[in-house]
Amino acid sequence: MHVTINGAAYDLPAGKSLLRYLRDDLRLTSVKDGCSVGACGTCTVLINGRAQKACIRKTEVLEGADIITIEGLSEREKAVYVQAFGEAGAVQCGFCIPGMIICAKSLLDCNLTPTREEIKKAINGNICRCTGYTKIEDAIIRAADYFRSGREIPTQSQTAGIADDCSRSDVAEKVLGTGIYGDDIYEEGMIFAKALRAPTPRALIRSIDISAAEQHPDCIRILTAADVPNNKIGHLKQDWDVMIAEGCETRYIGDAIALVGASKQSSLDEILALIEVDYEELPPVTCPTDALRADAPLIHPGGNIMSKEYLHRGDPDKAIAEAAFVITRKYHTPHNDHAFMEPECAVAIPEGDDGLHLYTGGQSVYDDRRETANMLQIPLEKVRVTSNLVGGGFGGKEDMSVQHHAALMAWYTKLPVKVKFSRQESIDFHTKRHAMDIEMTTSCDAEGQLTAMKALLIADTGAYASLGGPVLQRACTHAAGPYHFQTIDILGMAIYTNNVVSGAYRGFGVTQSCFAMESNLNELAELVGISPWEIRYRNAIRPGQVLPNGQIADANTAMVECLELVREDFESNPRAGIACGFKNSGKGVGLTDTGRCLLSIEEGKVHVRTSAACMGQGIATMCMHMICEATGLLPSDIVHEAPDTVRTPDAGTSTASRQTVVTGEATRRAGLKLAEALGARRDLSLLEGQEFYGEFSPVTDRMGADTPNPVSHVSYSYAAQVVLLDEQGKLAKVVAAYDVGVPVNPRSCAGQIEGGIVMGLGFALTEDFPLENGRPKVKYGTLGLPRATQVPPLEVRFTQIEQERLLEYAYGAKGVGELCLIPTSPACAHAYYRLDGKHRRSLPLRGTYYKK
Repeated sequence: MHVTINGAAYDLPAGKSLLRYLRDDLRLTSVKDGCSVGACGTCTVLINGRAQKACIRKTEVLEGADIITIEGLSEREKAVYVQAFGEAGAVQCGFCIPGMIICAKSLLDCNLTPTREEIKKAINGNICRCTGYTKIEDAIIRAADYFRSGREIPTQSQTAGIADDCSRSDVAEKVLGTGIYGDDIYEEGMIFAKALRAPTPRALIRSIDISAAEQHPDCIRILTAADVPNNKIGHLKQDWDVMIAEGCETRYIGDAIALVGASKQSSLDEILALIEVDYEELPPVTCPTDALRADAPLIHPGGNIMSKEYLHRGDPDKAIAEAAFVITRKYHTPHNDHAFMEPECAVAIPEGDDGLHLYTGGQSVYDDRRETANMLQIPLEKVRVTSNLVGGGFGGKEDMSVQHHAALMAWYTKLPVKVKFSRQESIDFHTKRHAMDIEMTTSCDAEGQLTAMKALLIADTGAYASLGGPVLQRACTHAAGPYHFQTIDILGMAIYTNNVVSGAYRGFGVTQSCFAMESNLNELAELVGISPWEIRYRNAIRPGQVLPNGQIADANTAMVECLELVREDFESNPRAGIACGFKNSGKGVGLTDTGRCLLSIEEGKVHVRTSAACMGQGIATMCMHMICEATGLLPSDIVHEAPDTVRTPDAGTSTASRQTVVTGEATRRAGLKLAEALGARRDLSLLEGQEFYGEFSPVTDRMGADTPNPVSHVSYSYAAQVVLLDEQGKLAKVVAAYDVGVPVNPRSCAGQIEGGIVMGLGFALTEDFPLENGRPKVKYGTLGLPRATQVPPLEVRFTQIEQERLLEYAYGAKGVGELCLIPTSPACAHAYYRLDGKHRRSLPLRGTYYKK
């Protein structure tokens, strides 16, 4: 098959997908493998002028085709798209961006004056999980203007002080597809590995026979549990088997039974099929309440209650008995897939004597190093971990998924090893949002002042602990909402089942408990006879007041200001729904929580060295702003290094909305030291070879601390959202006000919030993760991920408070990564109630325009 690719002639081999040829043979890294089933759009290329998905185009049908990828764009086109996407703040994780740009080119080659609706239709076949599409649409509008007008690309240097709107430092590599993600690594002599997975959620493994599989000509090595030096690992609790051994039970369908290493990726499934496993299938426990039965089988030796939390303040029974109004309701929220654009991938390369260099795309290189060294029972210094670009995470890349298997196979074979999940494997095996059942009682007096709250939360943590303990804790500590009352009784339990593992997910448990609290609040308002906005305003936490967990609200608390910013939008529309939310920054609750940053002056540039992982939220840009504000330097003076356990100090996991506050403050401190050394000269060459270190560890009180007003967290961020529907029940607009202190980069911050809102709309209206007897019954195309044409106009507003009220750390910035989607689902439920008078207490909402 003769084709032209980016202007050069090629003869394509038959029987191969175009995607695999472009990536494996030509090594064109702009063409991403996000799903391989034509659903995500990350592999979009131009074929004869039309945007098409390379993963579903076979080489044998491409005779004479003219194919263009990002690499084949003209220099003018490349410059315009880099500029336009930077100006618009359209780049976050970046994995979807080359495909989006190919769709844009297909449109703009024919129409340089497109409407927003035409742009939405052009990119509707492509998914983005970070941006919410609005900033991408803005970027395409800007690109059209550059092409139409012939305007030159601005060349002046940008400033990047706090609250400046400048382009992210990683725009060019993500727009042009030159940035390296895990699957872009190709090493000489590299082999491929894949695990044989349990075919049923619960089964006794009687025997494993690998003899036939070992005879396959492409088989390099097969490993089982007997080969693992330490077969129990886990992010916090060491309960997750690397592989299930003979004589032991599987706990979910993601359990690994054997690990195959092969010389060809295409041979892995053939070899796996030759492994003979004698299973005795056992009835799985798939309901948390069933797992609590006296006759339920033990999923782990310690019992089926993985974690329990109990919060009690005051006398809630007395307060409820004396209240003017009381509401008790039950709620259900489902499992939810992160659906980050980049499937999990890791490459492990032998290094030195029994050492490894592991390339990952996770949320902490130090976590990956700790768990890998623990599994192999080797010293930490024997494992070096470097992060590639990370194509989205949202909490779903905190646990081991492929990293440990790549490391184990490389350690045994002394060969470079790549392990990559297919999209379906990612859906079936990696962690999910916790499904929760919640019973909540909320009471108030005759004027609508909240008096007490009682709640029972049952979380399905699945087969292994993952981060189920902290998720449950946050769900409980935030369950009473951002309101001024302290009489609470909250019991939460995370229960082991044979379902897919639940772990960290954007919102970290608060998304679930907020849905219940905010929904109860609307019903109380109705009983009192005041508006839903008014009951929130009367009870909203204010500086100096005490939160339900006992912490005194800091001066920077701006919940009231958030409500004031959305009042008119809510009260002027009869089909508007409202909800509030809040979320901590940092681990808090007495845990050690340290951010670190090292600045080194190398060849006249400031090298920023911190292990804080960027999954798209913009760590490099945040650090750049901190340094530029502290020193007066320009972005062009700064180089941000990738996280690396050899080069970058441990800044902790990118979780708990912590990096802006904790590592941001560490970076600010390092920047101030650099500023002092620079003095008035501002000449970096005079500091060549010097280093400047910053560290920050906020002090908090442990859970259950014997103090009247424990400081649970270093800071909280607050939000109010209003969801507007049209007469048909279709989303018309979302207006959202956020207290994030000082937005480090307002444009990027707004883009992150927009993406979170759209993720929240999906959680509320379209996304689902059905399980049947422990087995996921969903594919990527049926997850219900929102697409561009479904997203309404989004308007983000930021509160502004006096300088003296700001948080004393990180120039007053606070976290927003998780908060952005927390109020969305209850706001949607309230909007539909105001549309048709029906209460909806289970997600996704049924009987709507989006789910009948």
